[in-house]
Amino acid sequence: MIRAVRIRVSGVVQGVGFRPFVYELATRCNLNGYVLNDSQGVEIEVEGESQSVESFLKEIQSSPPPLAIIKNLETWPVDPCDAKRFQIRESRSQEKQTALISPDMATCDDCRRELFDPGDRRFRYPFLNCTNCGPRYTIIRELPYDRSRTTMRDFAMCTACQAEYEDPRNRRFHAEPTCCAACGPQVWLCDCHGQRLEYDDAISQCIRFLAQGKIVAIKGLGGFHLACDASNDEAVRRLRARKYREAKPLAIMMNDVEKVKTVAHLTQLEETILFSRERPILLLHKTDISLLSPFIAPKSGHFGIMLPYTPLHHLLLQGPYLALVMTSANVSDEPIAHENEDAMRRLAEIADFFLMHDREIHIRTDDSVVRITAGGLHFLRRSRGYAPFPVELAFAPPATDILAVGAEMNNVICLTQGRNAFLSHHLGDLQNALAYHAFLQAIEHLCDVFKIFPQLIACDLHPAYVSTRYARESGLRMMPIQHHHAHIASVLAEHGRTDRVIGVAFDGLGWGENREVWGGEFLVCDLANYERAGHLQLMPQPGGDATTKHPCRMAYVFLRAAFGNHGDEFARKYLPALGDAERSVVLQMMEKNINTPRTSSAGRLFDAASAILNLCSVNTYEGQAPIELEGIAAGVEREEGFYSARTEKNSNGRFVIRTPDLIEALVRDIRDGTSQAICAARFHNSVAQAIKACCVNIRETNELTTVVLSGGVFANAILTEKTKFLLETERFEVLTNSITPAGDGGVSLGQAAIAAWRLAHSH
Repeated sequence: MIRAVRIRVSGVVQGVGFRPFVYELATRCNLNGYVLNDSQGVEIEVEGESQSVESFLKEIQSSPPPLAIIKNLETWPVDPCDAKRFQIRESRSQEKQTALISPDMATCDDCRRELFDPGDRRFRYPFLNCTNCGPRYTIIRELPYDRSRTTMRDFAMCTACQAEYEDPRNRRFHAEPTCCAACGPQVWLCDCHGQRLEYDDAISQCIRFLAQGKIVAIKGLGGFHLACDASNDEAVRRLRARKYREAKPLAIMMNDVEKVKTVAHLTQLEETILFSRERPILLLHKTDISLLSPFIAPKSGHFGIMLPYTPLHHLLLQGPYLALVMTSANVSDEPIAHENEDAMRRLAEIADFFLMHDREIHIRTDDSVVRITAGGLHFLRRSRGYAPFPVELAFAPPATDILAVGAEMNNVICLTQGRNAFLSHHLGDLQNALAYHAFLQAIEHLCDVFKIFPQLIACDLHPAYVSTRYARESGLRMMPIQHHHAHIASVLAEHGRTDRVIGVAFDGLGWGENREVWGGEFLVCDLANYERAGHLQLMPQPGGDATTKHPCRMAYVFLRAAFGNHGDEFARKYLPALGDAERSVVLQMMEKNINTPRTSSAGRLFDAASAILNLCSVNTYEGQAPIELEGIAAGVEREEGFYSARTEKNSNGRFVIRTPDLIEALVRDIRDGTSQAICAARFHNSVAQAIKACCVNIRETNELTTVVLSGGVFANAILTEKTKFLLETERFEVLTNSITPAGDGGVSLGQAAIAAWRLAHSH
């Protein structure tokens, strides 16, 4: 019996070899018809024997291409049209756009074999790719996904590539970035003045430069990296000095797992993540002995390591070095450079040489950064390899499209369309003009490519944030959302939850009620509303935001809160970086309430502990003091000791954790001769114990049994794991971020989820 059906497939089904897969499957099942890309995904029509059609439908869902993600498949009967063959039809644009974009993916094994096969026509060609790997998001200008709508439109395929592109038996069948040395992008070397250097093999010469200790700016998939030999102390020190990156760890790239194991401990799960098609930077615990420069990550217990993810990387890693530093090409706090002329202008004082290419990067995209926490993957930065794949909202959405503009630091935007919440790549600190330009470009690009027309804009409560100012000036209906509520909502959205929970939001700062700076919050909330059920003790923050750069100031504040006037004696002893004159100014600011907001910030508490332990007196990068505190605590195993802190109810009925108690006990431990590492471990234990105690108190009042942990402080793996363990022993269900960062990179998802829920239930 002849049967004909039309099939609508949605999800990540463009740019992943889905049409060639359908073509081959239909041919094997003796079915006629067509397949095409359109603005909603893939449309298929097949006709043939009923049993063959049924087999075809089952296999589409059970064995799709490796990079495809089928979100939905619908079928409906149509009249047979007596088609004579099966064909791939020309793509069709529609007004409604719901097709998803594949993130960029690492070089597949087949392409890697070709890259190093002297008999292959793409031998050592740095831009080879196929339907299973290569650039996607960074080169797409618009959908449907066709070569003419990407930055590869400027490269006409040669006869050989065209033949592969049109051959159903070839894995480059309809692979849009298909190219070779005869027709595709090319690489070349320049000096720091932009003078092109004539070498027969630019990549081999680049390897020689790197082996000689030179710094090379290398144009990659989503932007430029600054590279040098990771074992060359002098090269690494020069890179730090030129980049104005005093202490922040540098990412490194190694070409195989056996080399990784010589410098870092590696579990089976971590090895799987390193080899994943997304190829993020993964934080790994250092081994005791390392052949890498000590200046790579000088005060961290981790290396950030990634494996090569483009053919160019694979070629460069053939050099006579153990690893390459591969850090984002920028001066500190700027977004990554991604255009040739811009890179020459911004990096000429940093790089000795430039390895350029002529494939345009439409969307700059930093490397993603992840770590394993409590047995699961946690993001520190979600970008290349993951963006712009959406989070699916768990509730019936409003008809209104929403733009959520996120926070000030580590900005990521989010756009909703139906149930899909699309997250952009990492955009950076919006106070930087270049980052703000990237923010505007991301909004325009994602709105354009997904045909999203926002009618409401969700933003942070903080009136001075650049993103909030953008929202005010947008002309759209505006919905300000409290920062810590958004943190908790991001976790609810990730886990498909809408119920009421205890939310623990610990971070550096967020605008709270009564112009207070919040950051150590216990909320009772759902997606609709929140109540502040508890918080860390409010402390003066003399100097406001400037104090975040100077942990010694907050340490002094806590010492005075713990010991009164005797705090000055301890400050002289334990805070040598805080001189008498500065301490006097800080004290006057507190006493006269000059630029001294009150804060409940957990981030500032960790700053204080780090400074008192003489680990970090100046934050040269965001979170440095807490990171170094965690780093030294990680060296202690099975430390169960902790410092007690009182939890009291205030006049508003909120639980308040008396954090100066922790600092008092920490100082007494130091005076007793306890080591830095054990003190740091006990401090982490103490904060986890305080969180547990407060959650138990809240449960007694509200009978809630689910705790959500979010906020940048929970990027700390030790704190997260200890807190989760303690809460689970009290029979709480514990949820954390796993798709978006716990820090401000996840805030826009929470904003979008809250706004969508409120709109959907506004009646």
